[in-house]
Amino acid sequence: MNTYEEKKSLLLEMIAFSTVDGHLNKREYEFLFLIANELNIEKGGFNDLFHQELPKLPLKTGFQRIQQFYRLALLLYNDGVLHVKESVAIKEIAMRMGLNSEASKRILKKVEKSPKTIISSAVLMKIFKEEQL
Repeated sequence: MNTYEEKKSLLLEMIAFSTVDGHLNKREYEFLFLIANELNIEKGGFNDLFHQELPKLPLKTGFQRIQQFYRLALLLYNDGVLHVKESVAIKEIAMRMGLNSEASKRILKKVEKSPKTIISSAVLMKIFKEEQL
């Protein structure tokens, strides 16, 4: 992610997704704040995002879309509670991103089984490539 606007757009999407069930719990907020820190967005700027609506910038590559989907999957399972609205929302997001539905399901199952384990970029790409065959 190169620009500040791209970083904000990513966080806005994650914030919207985390509140799809009508609540933002402490673990979800902390996870989002961790992402904001990694993107070099200070706490004030991060907190302001909860009150903004910016146009979303399209993700340019397939790999960027896969990474974004994975971040959303981590957020989905971060609070330990899977709400029906969250499950439906992430599947719709994967479809809108143009991601393979079977690969998306595999990623969601991996994250669900082990939400604290990081899946490497190479493994993410491998899963999506296997499903394209």
